[in-house]
Amino acid sequence: MQLDDLVENFEFLDNWEERYRLLIDLGRQLPELPAEAQTEENRVEGCTSNVWLIHEVEPGPPPRLNFRADSDAFIVKGLIAIILMAYSGRTPEEIQGTDIKGLFEKLGLEQQLTPNRRNGFFAMVERIREIAAREAA
Repeated sequence: MQLDDLVENFEFLDNWEERYRLLIDLGRQLPELPAEAQTEENRVEGCTSNVWLIHEVEPGPPPRLNFRADSDAFIVKGLIAIILMAYSGRTPEEIQGTDIKGLFEKLGLEQQLTPNRRNGFFAMVERIREIAAREAA
């Protein structure tokens, strides 16, 4: 699913319960990270649930970053799916220029997520931006 489709689906759904189910379904579709990738080094700080994030650089002009992530919580896996749609396969410059807060608001997540989940979401975003800044240097 692409981001535009996701926004359209969220707008189509009448209530948050249906959106919540969609978010969980997105998370269920994420491939699990292998146990060897679920290390402390790959764990994202600032998330209440365990979240692990890894990346690969796809060479080429320009190089692109591909991310994979996993969590031990279904709703968080859904949030990860949104983040991966927004960032994976993009150049470091595109990542830095992505308006994730605008997407977050467009999906109505600001009002529906607990402060801890919201903080975890943005901790994942910050980690991805740090990786992009490192790879751009």
